[in-house]
Amino acid sequence: MQLIDPNHSAYRHLWVRILIVVVCLGWAVVEFTTGDPFWGMLAGGAGVYSFYMLIWAFNPKPPEAAAPAASEDEGEEKPATDEEKKAE
Repeated sequence: MQLIDPNHSAYRHLWVRILIVVVCLGWAVVEFTTGDPFWGMLAGGAGVYSFYMLIWAFNPKPPEAAAPAASEDEGEEKPATDEEKKAE
């Protein structure tokens, strides 16, 4: 199960990815120092997971280029225009 999509445009900049990790791990420290280990573990887990997804294993795929539109009448003969009919 993937909770963070590394291909999302919000994670393109390095400073954004680092800020997310620092905020999660910093909040874990706050929770542990105030005596609430349950929320500290949750915030720490989110920080470790975001570190893994956004820094350690970050390898986004380039945006997919739009495929060229195939001609609708590919392989079919086009009807002659008025100018072509006059030339015949």
